[in-house]
Amino acid sequence: MKKEIVLTEEQKQEVEHQLKVLQRGVVNIVPEEDLKVKIEKSIATNTPLKIKLGLDPSAPDVHIGHTVVLHKLRQFQELGHEIQLLIGDFTGKIGDPTGKSETRKPLTDEQIKENAKTYFEQFAKVIDMKETRVYYNSEWLSKLNFADVVELSAKMTVARMLERDDFSKRYKEGQAISVHEFFYPLMQGYDSVALESDIELGGTDQTFNVLMGRHLQEEYGKEKQVAMMLPLLEGLDGERKMSKSLGNYIGIDEDPNDIYGKAMSIPDELMMKYYELATEIPMEEIEEMRNGLENNTVHPRDLKMRLGKTFVEMYHGKEAAEKAEEHFKTVFQKGNLPTDIPEVSWTGEEEVWVVKFLVDLGLQNSNGEARRMIQNGGVKINQEKVEDVQLQVKPENDMIVQVGKRKFVKIKK
Repeated sequence: MKKEIVLTEEQKQEVEHQLKVLQRGVVNIVPEEDLKVKIEKSIATNTPLKIKLGLDPSAPDVHIGHTVVLHKLRQFQELGHEIQLLIGDFTGKIGDPTGKSETRKPLTDEQIKENAKTYFEQFAKVIDMKETRVYYNSEWLSKLNFADVVELSAKMTVARMLERDDFSKRYKEGQAISVHEFFYPLMQGYDSVALESDIELGGTDQTFNVLMGRHLQEEYGKEKQVAMMLPLLEGLDGERKMSKSLGNYIGIDEDPNDIYGKAMSIPDELMMKYYELATEIPMEEIEEMRNGLENNTVHPRDLKMRLGKTFVEMYHGKEAAEKAEEHFKTVFQKGNLPTDIPEVSWTGEEEVWVVKFLVDLGLQNSNGEARRMIQNGGVKINQEKVEDVQLQVKPENDMIVQVGKRKFVKIKK
């Protein structure tokens, strides 16, 4: 029989406070009643909960979508709990098959170490890395012998593995599934056994893997962790998950003007989701904003400007946020040129094809990209729109070239 937890009124209020904070923006908690019990026990015994987040450092550039789970970690930290940041240096050599249509290429030790270093630098903008415990799962997974692996694999059936949507789809379509891929969720679950985690965080696309931790903890006689699943944040296209490869992202290390400008292109219907999941603005204020939108007493543009400024301040500081806002107002609202246009020395031809000109200036990556930008009306020289893709340009001192809404250069000869 479990020992009943007796709390004072003040402790009970703290339990309710923590639950309210931690439930913000969460899609699913499995099981929710266990989360309350764990918090009660933590408060009664003055023992922090162990909060696990597993990472396969395969894409080290952190964007706003990644910060959804980081903000949840920060909330746990501020409530006095212990963060277990797990770097999958061993599992990274396999590659998580989640959402993939084919086997992923494994990472090398060098790639994993370099990516992990980049993660730490960028994560420090959201969570307190000095108070974060970092683990590498090679510490225990590399020590398992073959008998241990057989024992581990015996705790899960093939039928259960094929319940995963990605495995099921590939199996039905006759696509290859390597046996070692089945070990990925088993190893991720075993990480929770080794760390004795109380709670594991993950995106909704990681539900199967996170629940595996609960299953294996029970199999190995440990107290089961709570699975806390967070939503995936759609990118600037409003449809697909934010991803650098899809080009629909806002990177936290990007130039402040780019962060602000990209925030202004967030679809109106997603704006409040960004506020709730990717900022620390109190929910009471967010509800006021939502009501203002519904009552037409607040303009969506004004809320996007606040969101852009908030993002810049979070990752680059207050001064940079003020400058980014002023830059946006000057360039886009007033139609003026920015005051801080970067200067580029021109030592090339006296007359140059406009497409080559844009590429040579570093404003476009290829001739094809430059040609399309001109055809779409996105290129101006001295504030005059360029309409002829065959135009020959005579670069002059102080000539201002603009590509898109945010790229400017001033020619110096």
